Amino acid sequence: MDLEHVKRFAEKEGGDYESTVDSMPPKFIEPLVMHLCKNSGNSLHGGATAALVDIVGSAVIYTMGAPTTGVSVEINVSYLDAAYAGDLEFEYEMKRNAIT
Repeated sequence: MDLEHVKRFAEKEGGDYESTVDSMPPKFIEPLVMHLCKNSGNSLHGGATAALVDIVGSAVIYTMGAPTTGVSVEINVSYLDAAYAGDLEFEYEMKRNAIT
């Protein structure tokens, strides 16, 4: 994903907002490297992982047609092992949508 495009999209004020999500292919996968979110052990910080779960979860709800994403009431993340840059792959599945 072009980060400059995302920045321009996020900084738009007023007017019509083009949905970037609608223009993505059904199975959009891109390597994710978060160098600024590493902890002292050189792995992804647990807080960054939880934030990523929250952000991507909101995006999933938005793609289901909800006009807003609401607020996360509870997020549960199980940390099985350290996650290093280049080793990460995320897959989300919406099992229930309480918003729409």
